[in-house]
Amino acid sequence: MENDVDAFLRRLAQELRPRVNASAGVMLRRMRRDLPELWGYEDLAAFALAETAGHVAAFLDVLEHGVGATESETPPAALEVARRFARSGVPLSKLLRAYRLGHMTLLQQIQAEATRLSSDWELINAAGTRLVAMAFEYVDRGSEQVVAAYQEERDRRLQRRLILTNEASRLIGTTLDIARTAQELAEVCTDEFADLVAIDLLDSVLTDEGTCTPVITPVLLRIAQRSVLDGCPESAVATGQTHSYPARSEPAHALATGQSLLHLITASGVPAWMAPSSDHEDALRALGLHSILLLPLQARGNTLGLAHFVRHRTAARFDDDDLLLAQEIAARAAVYIDNARRYTHEHVTALTLQRSLLPQRPAAQSAVEAASRYLPSGSRAGVGGDWYDVIPLSGARVALVVGDVVGRGLHAAATMGRLRTAVRAFADIDLMPDELLTHLDDVVIRLQREEAPDAGETSATCLYAIYDPVSRLCSLASAGHVPPAVVTPPPANGDAPASRTVYFPDLPIGPPLGLGGLPFETTQLELPEGSLLAMFTDGLIESRTRDVDTALALLRDVLAQAPDSPEEVCDRLLAALLPSRPADDVALLVARPRALDPGHVATLDLLSDPATVSGARTFASGTLTSWGLEELSFSTELIISELVTNAIRYGKSPVQMRLILQDTLTCEVFDSSSTAPHLRRARNSDEGGRGLLLVAQLAERWGTRHSREGKVIWAEQVLPTARSAESRL
Repeated sequence: MENDVDAFLRRLAQELRPRVNASAGVMLRRMRRDLPELWGYEDLAAFALAETAGHVAAFLDVLEHGVGATESETPPAALEVARRFARSGVPLSKLLRAYRLGHMTLLQQIQAEATRLSSDWELINAAGTRLVAMAFEYVDRGSEQVVAAYQEERDRRLQRRLILTNEASRLIGTTLDIARTAQELAEVCTDEFADLVAIDLLDSVLTDEGTCTPVITPVLLRIAQRSVLDGCPESAVATGQTHSYPARSEPAHALATGQSLLHLITASGVPAWMAPSSDHEDALRALGLHSILLLPLQARGNTLGLAHFVRHRTAARFDDDDLLLAQEIAARAAVYIDNARRYTHEHVTALTLQRSLLPQRPAAQSAVEAASRYLPSGSRAGVGGDWYDVIPLSGARVALVVGDVVGRGLHAAATMGRLRTAVRAFADIDLMPDELLTHLDDVVIRLQREEAPDAGETSATCLYAIYDPVSRLCSLASAGHVPPAVVTPPPANGDAPASRTVYFPDLPIGPPLGLGGLPFETTQLELPEGSLLAMFTDGLIESRTRDVDTALALLRDVLAQAPDSPEEVCDRLLAALLPSRPADDVALLVARPRALDPGHVATLDLLSDPATVSGARTFASGTLTSWGLEELSFSTELIISELVTNAIRYGKSPVQMRLILQDTLTCEVFDSSSTAPHLRRARNSDEGGRGLLLVAQLAERWGTRHSREGKVIWAEQVLPTARSAESRL
């Protein structure tokens, strides 16, 4: 009986051999009916006939040649189908169900053929029993190999996804630039994962700070995209182009709801929102576009934009696992984009605040010819608190200031504005440089006490200088700030700028502002006519690529060849020392001091005697006549009379009067007393108290400045228009 069963099984195999493809077709129709979801994968469906026919032929070999089912090899086509199932994300359970269903259908066909070939039911039953046993062995053996191929491909796929996730973590968000971060997302996800990645950001993300809630038809900017094909032919929108999606389209729905979407493109056509023209639709069809992922970019409760992942080159469609992977990568990228957005907004705000707090136009003064530059930091740290200022003072003098607030961002910029305002207020009362820095130190200490504990350190450095064009003396004091560079003119017989001398004054460097309790010292320098003074913050000379001594040597070389124009000097210094964006903020102030014409200064020493008042008036009248300012004689004599009388009555000897002709006419009276007069409103019964009120009415400005030798009361008058231009230095 055993031999009869083996012979019968061989006969069955031989009878079915010519009908292998027909049997495979029957099996496929059965699977198409019972497992319709598998036929959505076009590449699997196209490969199914060859794979099924291979199984039929392999099992018939087992029947015909008596090869043990456990020793048979699964057809290579079946292993390839298993790998494609894994690449397409088809669950393994569906693969095994299709495998069992196919073999059951084949077994039914063989049993039907057995009843046709023999009427011996005992033989048929014995052969059927053997057939079922061999089928189970074949299915078990084939399932092991198919599952191994599926799992191997699945592991490779998971490994690639893990690599992609790691690459995304490493390569996305390397800068705080919005466009660059979006481009990094597109670059990481093309080739291995998608064939086209396009990033759209809501226009409000780039223009507003607040919540980025999309409207019904939001305006988006295509900020980045990348394709495996040159020129991104899949995309109808170019990088940098603004556009919007129809209100009821899938992208609009994803933006409005914040839900990701896997969109499979059928043979019926490409969606209109992706192909605005028939030509572009035909091009996408020719490429074989078949699946799209739409991923809203969300961070901190805000929708920032939409990421598109498109496949067409590979047959494997996007699946739910791909969607989860893309969501994870897009979520990380959205946080990086939001960080870049917030940094960009704060940087622009801080820079705008910083620039608004710096001088907007040169101050009207003739003591120096000044030029300035401010360069914000090029690092992630943001805008700092560097500043400069040129402040006209009484007596034709000018104050030059450069400072640097510790820290970055809005806090540093705001602190800089407060300190610059304080410096101007202290300069307005004519404090000496060391006294001004002492008061400024107190201001910083008060700011420290007012700040919240987590606000960070409040500290600053400052270099304050006063230049007097009459004496050509420059008084300087430093609070932790680098000293300036002084360029002296060449000797009278010098013939080139190369003979100029550049040096850094050895002035005492006081502590930074905010420490308190330590003194500041004032140093005086005489600046010959034709000299140059360069004041700067440490960002000009500090760099990671060179030491400070090298930078100072380079600065000295540039200044030794400096042209006459301070504007050109600024440009040359920045070009030589900062060829690229600086790592720290830079404030630069270059001033060319001018000497006041001795003929524009008239000085008279006075005795401490009321009788000298008339002589002072006569001297003033004669001086104004020689200057062509007779029309100011009356007001000037009144001012001189009150100031001299006040100095003689309430001050101490010696007393000196000085007239200075510059952009204004300044009347000064010096005495050695430190007591300052105060303006008050006299009552009807008072016999005095109206002198300074009269001076205030006649003068454009007036005030008192103190020195270690005494005080000066001064009053400025506006020159007649015709004379004003002639009086400039």
